[in-house]
Amino acid sequence: MFLEIVTPEETLYSGEVESVSVPGMEGDFQMLDNHAPIVSLLTRGTVKMYGNITLDSSVANKFSKGNGTTDFKIQGGVLEMKDNKAIVLAD
Repeated sequence: MFLEIVTPEETLYSGEVESVSVPGMEGDFQMLDNHAPIVSLLTRGTVKMYGNITLDSSVANKFSKGNGTTDFKIQGGVLEMKDNKAIVLAD
């Protein structure tokens, strides 16, 4: 599936992932390929990307690696998943 992580300042990631886990209002949830369309508010937490993630060197310091994931901390935001493309608008 295709994932974009966007902040008000810049697009931090745009590329393919195996799956992504996000901090929803009712708890963390994960999306895989062909997930049903969804729009969800996100709360403070960690966006976890699974797969062979290649980060641009200009933003790599904003992410951390751990246990097979590439993680990005957010204060909140919105997620839209549609047509095998997930967009995280993060604060």
